[in-house]
Amino acid sequence: MDYQYIKTEINNRVGTIMIDRPEVRNALNLDTLKEIETVLEEWRNNDQVLVVIFRGSGEKSFAAGADIAQLQKRTMLEALQPNMTAVYRKIEEYEKATIAAINGYALGGGLELALACDIRIAAKHAKLGLPELNLAIIPGAGGTQRLSRLVGKGKAIEMILTGDILTAEKAESIGLISKAVASDELMAEAKEMADKILKKGPLAVRLAKTVIHQGADIDMGTALLLEKFAQTILMGSEDKYEGTQAFLEKRAPEFTGK
Repeated sequence: MDYQYIKTEINNRVGTIMIDRPEVRNALNLDTLKEIETVLEEWRNNDQVLVVIFRGSGEKSFAAGADIAQLQKRTMLEALQPNMTAVYRKIEEYEKATIAAINGYALGGGLELALACDIRIAAKHAKLGLPELNLAIIPGAGGTQRLSRLVGKGKAIEMILTGDILTAEKAESIGLISKAVASDELMAEAKEMADKILKKGPLAVRLAKTVIHQGADIDMGTALLLEKFAQTILMGSEDKYEGTQAFLEKRAPEFTGK
C-alpha cells in the first residue's frame, strides 16, 4: 500500500517505517499517526515482520514533534482525544520488538515516539529533547511518564522544565538511548540489533516485553507472579522445546512462534 506521509519496507523479517515529511522535519500530524497505526495493524499478524524499526527521512530529523500549525488550532476538548497518546501506547504494547533509529532531531512528540519503542539508537549528530513548555504546554503523549521511568524523576524534571536539548552522547550517558553511533552506521546498527532479536523465540520476546512493561508499575509480589505465569506459558510452547533441543544438538534453532 502507498502512503502519503510514510514509507515502509520489509526485509529479512524486519519492517521499517520511515516518516517522510522532510519539508517540515518529519513533524507528526494526525494523518501521519493514522498511517503508522495502519501499518502496525497490517504487520501484527504478518509472520514476515518480527521486528519494527522507526526512522525519519533524510539525515536532519527523526521526528521534530507534533505539527505546530495543527497544535495551535487544537481546543481543550480536542486535547482529550486519544490521538498521539493512543498510537504510542500501541507501539509500547506491540507484540513485536520495536527500535527507534534516531537519525536527527527527536523533539517533543518525536522523542515521545522514540520513548515508546523498546530500544533507542541515535546518530551522533542527533538532538533529543522535550521543549513543549516553550509553547506553554507539557509533553502530552507519554513524555512526562516514560522519560522519568527511563532516566529517573530528577533528570526528567530537569529536561522538561528547562526544555534542554541533549546531544546523542549525553542521551546515552543518562540511559535515554542505548548507543550513539556515526550517522552512516545508524541503520546497520539498528539492523544488527534487530538480527539479535530475530534469533530469539518470538513468543518469548512478546512475553518478556509484556512482563517488563506491566511489572514496572505494580508491586514486586504481583510482578513476580506475572513473570511466573509468563514462564509457565513458555514452558509449554513448541519454541521452548525447539530452543532446548537445538542447544543440545549444537545447531541454530528454527522458531515458529508457537
